Amino acid sequence: MIIVYEPEGSERQTFNAGRGKLRASEIQIIERTADARWPDIKEGVGRGDIHAMRVVVWAIRKRTEPALRFGDFDPFEGELYSRLDAGEVRAYAESLFEQYRENPDDLAEAFDELRDVAFDREDAEKAIADVTAPKDPAPAPEPEPLPEATEPASPSEG
Repeated sequence: MIIVYEPEGSERQTFNAGRGKLRASEIQIIERTADARWPDIKEGVGRGDIHAMRVVVWAIRKRTEPALRFGDFDPFEGELYSRLDAGEVRAYAESLFEQYRENPDDLAEAFDELRDVAFDREDAEKAIADVTAPKDPAPAPEPEPLPEATEPASPSEG
């Protein structure tokens, strides 16, 4: 999950809050500050919840601005928004394809929405192309060799 901070009149900043990008100590600080559990905060970031995004960006900014207090980071509504990273885009593309493969109109609409929420539109285009590409059929199994025919023993032997 990538959070974009775009204050009016300033340069756009991005903060990667995806899997493996935050330390456990940072997550604990986020939980205490937000008064919520990490899974709920992540869900809030995905929904565009201003409080969830604010506390996560604040914690990430503290890496380079250790004296930054939570109250001092007070973005305006609309200055923070979340986007999907490449891994999330790929997972959503696969899920959407499975869900809507039988209905091309719904699938096209879902893929358009995915493009809109992807941080990098090229990631969305690649994921969509990959999941919709024709798949090679599984190779036919090799026929098992027939057992060698053996001559039945003659009745006189033995």
